[in-house]
Amino acid sequence: MGMQTDILASQPRTTDGQLLDQAGNDIGRSRIKAFLIVPTAAAGSVVFKDGGTSGSTKMTINVLANSTNSDYIILPGEGVLFQTNIYVDVTDVASVMVWYG
Repeated sequence: MGMQTDILASQPRTTDGQLLDQAGNDIGRSRIKAFLIVPTAAAGSVVFKDGGTSGSTKMTINVLANSTNSDYIILPGEGVLFQTNIYVDVTDVASVMVWYG
């Protein structure tokens, strides 16, 4: 049987920075399994990086302008691995939350 891990949720992030767990600690090495992006009235983006502001970009998600519908995306397979930590760079996005394991 394949890999099985518990799924945890991050705190919602509204500005650039490290994603934190529910206790306020940096999320270390983990895999993003899904994420929720709440857009604003303007088009925006979320850039997921491994290792902080200058870390390697793992995903860039462009978000359509919409103030009523959130974007919930489940990643295929085992998700996307972040070796160091999960950093988000947000532009015109109300909030980002991830499910990881």
